[in-house]
Amino acid sequence: MPRLFTGIEVPPEAGLGLGALRGGLPGARWVEPADYHVTLRFIGDVDGGLADEIAEALAEAKARPPLMLTLDALAVFGGARPHALFARVVPDPGLSELQAEHERILRRLGVPPDTRRFTPHVTLARLKRGAGPDGVAQYLALQPVFPRVSFTATRAVLYSSRDSVGGGPYVVEAAYPLEEEG
Repeated sequence: MPRLFTGIEVPPEAGLGLGALRGGLPGARWVEPADYHVTLRFIGDVDGGLADEIAEALAEAKARPPLMLTLDALAVFGGARPHALFARVVPDPGLSELQAEHERILRRLGVPPDTRRFTPHVTLARLKRGAGPDGVAQYLALQPVFPRVSFTATRAVLYSSRDSVGGGPYVVEAAYPLEEEG
């Protein structure tokens, strides 16, 4: 049973700068730069038949131009109990529209709705208990000013992941080009 999610790939040249932030945070399990992505919609564990239906249905998404995305800051999910360090994506109407369309497509297939608010980001590290709020605050304070990273997203992707690890490596199961209607 595959564990699926949709997302936007972070190109290697953009991931290079983010990869330089790795290290110096006890309790962090760093994401490999090759696995950096912006999650559009976590789907979860599904059977092979539904996985095939999802891949086909996502291919019917409306044509849209490539997206220019910008990462502008480091932040943490979890507040007093931090669980993930991430690079924030500047809000983009095109990205929000794409995410909403994926949500609608998946709901039509009977996938339960995602109850979390869409917060576009690139996860850099998952944090264990050893990375308490003080350690995370110290890590963030020692970082230089975050250099804005911009890239063009040219396709949306259906990914699979290993369910036992909670992270990569991720496998591209299907890709959906972002291109102007021609």
